[in-house]
Amino acid sequence: MYRHLLTALSAILLPITANSVHSEGTNSGQFSHSSINTTQWLAAHAKANSWIAGMTVTEKAFIVTGTFSGTCIEDIAPIESIGFPGICLQDGPAGIRLADLASVFPAGVTTAATWDKELMYQRGSAMASEFRAKGAHVLLGPTGGALGRSPWGGRNWEGFSPDPYLTGIAMDYTIRAIQDMGVQATAKHLIGNEQETMRKPTIVNGKMVDAVSSNIDDRTLHELYLWPFADAIHAGVASVMCGYNRVNGSYSCENAHLMNKILKDELGFQGYVVSDFLATPPGIEPIKAGLDMNQPGPASLLPLIDSYWGKQLVAAVGNGTLAEARLDDMVRRVLTPYLYLGQDNDYPPIDPSSGPLLYNSFGYPIPNGFTPAGRDVRGNHSILIRNIAAAGTVLLKNENSILPLNQSLTNIGVFGNDAADPTIGLLYPETSGAEIGTIIVGGGSGGGRPSYIVSPLDAVKAYAQEIGARVQYVTNNTAIVTGRLTGLYPWPEICLMFLKSWVSEGVDRTTLIPDDDSTNAVNRVASLCPGKTVVITHSGGPYIMPWATNPNVSAIIAAHYPGQESGNSIIDILTGKVNPSGKLPYSIAAEEEDYNTPIVNITGSEAENSSAWQSDFTEGLFIDYRHFDQKAITPLYEFGFGLSYTTFDLASDLTISSPKSKIPSRPPATNVTLALGGNPNLWKTLLECSVEVSNTGHLVGATVVQLYISLPQDNVPAGTPVRVLRGFEKVDLAPGETRQVSFALTRRDLSYWDVVAQEWKIPSGEITISAGFSSRDRRVSSTVSLV
Repeated sequence: MYRHLLTALSAILLPITANSVHSEGTNSGQFSHSSINTTQWLAAHAKANSWIAGMTVTEKAFIVTGTFSGTCIEDIAPIESIGFPGICLQDGPAGIRLADLASVFPAGVTTAATWDKELMYQRGSAMASEFRAKGAHVLLGPTGGALGRSPWGGRNWEGFSPDPYLTGIAMDYTIRAIQDMGVQATAKHLIGNEQETMRKPTIVNGKMVDAVSSNIDDRTLHELYLWPFADAIHAGVASVMCGYNRVNGSYSCENAHLMNKILKDELGFQGYVVSDFLATPPGIEPIKAGLDMNQPGPASLLPLIDSYWGKQLVAAVGNGTLAEARLDDMVRRVLTPYLYLGQDNDYPPIDPSSGPLLYNSFGYPIPNGFTPAGRDVRGNHSILIRNIAAAGTVLLKNENSILPLNQSLTNIGVFGNDAADPTIGLLYPETSGAEIGTIIVGGGSGGGRPSYIVSPLDAVKAYAQEIGARVQYVTNNTAIVTGRLTGLYPWPEICLMFLKSWVSEGVDRTTLIPDDDSTNAVNRVASLCPGKTVVITHSGGPYIMPWATNPNVSAIIAAHYPGQESGNSIIDILTGKVNPSGKLPYSIAAEEEDYNTPIVNITGSEAENSSAWQSDFTEGLFIDYRHFDQKAITPLYEFGFGLSYTTFDLASDLTISSPKSKIPSRPPATNVTLALGGNPNLWKTLLECSVEVSNTGHLVGATVVQLYISLPQDNVPAGTPVRVLRGFEKVDLAPGETRQVSFALTRRDLSYWDVVAQEWKIPSGEITISAGFSSRDRRVSSTVSLV
């Protein structure tokens, strides 16, 4: 965590012009097509101005500078003169991390696998209620970067999907839910934070070396990595977090092009940009580039960064190197969301257990044995956690309908390191996980501290007791591989094999094969349980399955990172209490070599050279399924794929309601002064599509109808994907039921980014729109010309 204390000073800055020093400007305009209530926002803005008018320069400087209080992961100190009690910022995107008696929710990738907008909203709302009850003003999430460019990325699981549209929808619904609860959301990490290897300035062989630079062209940035952040801003997100990495040579938190030109000018962002923990380069250049809050700021336990901000800003204003108007802008951006969300009015106090847990997380002893009980904020969230985890579980294979489990079973076998309770406590070591024990969430700041875990083994035992069956188990892969299975008698009628892939902040994956000699373990169990082996994986993203085509492996389930109700959610799927409806939010390749975006990792003496650490995004827009389509590679399981215990079909052609006359290829100019998410015309619906979907099977179930568009290849720039996701709806249907599903396509959905005009553009020619059940299972299509 503290490797960034000696931040490299040699980052190559993007040019900073007078115009790029972002000032507040007018705030009398209107917000358009967003979740912000204009009247309330302007009232909060006016109150912030009245507070600023009564503040000294010193007070202003410390309202934008973190102050370590020993209670929250990051803090802004109180300003008594204006009655401001301070701000508590807490990790993370899967629940409040440093807390006692709080919930650990399903990870972002699990939530994306539900393809369920309502569950996305409910998850955000439930998490925010726990943050609020613990006294945290800011939830440091959701995560839109890492987007998931590389399947080896260590933090992909914190986000949602490598598809920007799916991630953007998840960001939108999560942010609206969080802020509807009166808690500030933080969209992170801006931008190109796509690998953990060398993500920070690091001492290599005694030499300080700059962080890796994500080198992204303008079109790729807009259509892939910025897309979810535009959704976040359009949803009214209070803050955006810049990252540790460099982007096109400049550190993210010192990148004027990203923060001023794109975020604040092009996208109209009105909240504050906050640094990742210790991600702020020294001096006031980050402020000129658009950074509004430095965390954790000067702190007594971090003396090496005592010169960062705080009292140094007072001196900078005094000597004229920092305009007080810019400092006022920073303070205004911090205070306005705080006041808009009503956090100045009877907000709950900070939970007393937060302090000792914070010290403990840093490896410090708890002060004087201080261990107050945590405030129990969990409510009935276990029900929602169980539902989301089940809905985000993807059935990939089900030969001979081996699932759901037959209730006449008398002997069930459970195998694998992932089946049982963790053997080293509930809070896993951040970089290694637990050798024995189920994985419910990844490691690092996006993880969680559960108050309990329902393991798969415990859930299977409880189910077996209900149906009068026995359970036999071996939860050590080494014992399985070496054949130490002689204690099992008689051999189980069905074998449930649980595998895991541990992923954590700070470390990228070195292999996409699940952990603990999983391939040999699966093959051993499958050889002894022919045709009756079910493999269940807990993973933070794509993985390779060398055993997928083993004829003795009859079913495969991707259960992702399910949160604390892990066992209950998987038994709901295995028994058919819940019909599987999850769909893959990524592609699963047959071989690791089929992916095209390896992690940049330099070894030897060359690793000491800052200029060597370059991650060139030369694949452009072709990541995940877009890459597989471009190269005509057949994935093992494609993006959007997922089976059910029933069957579905599209019962009608795709109908399109389009404008009666041609429309301009570029969005009309707007007179809206403040438009969250950019030109409001980009967010207006241009097309409405509909199709009927039917349950053709014999069980109640849900499916996800997916909409893809293909721009006319002859009229778009080179490097345009064959097709991209632009809509999805989850539908519950009874057997024989048919329902119409409708989609609204905006101007942005139907455009590409024109790098010359610096604008979104709809191409001339026929746009193909198709609907189906995965990226490669498109059942109906139609065409439309708009310009």
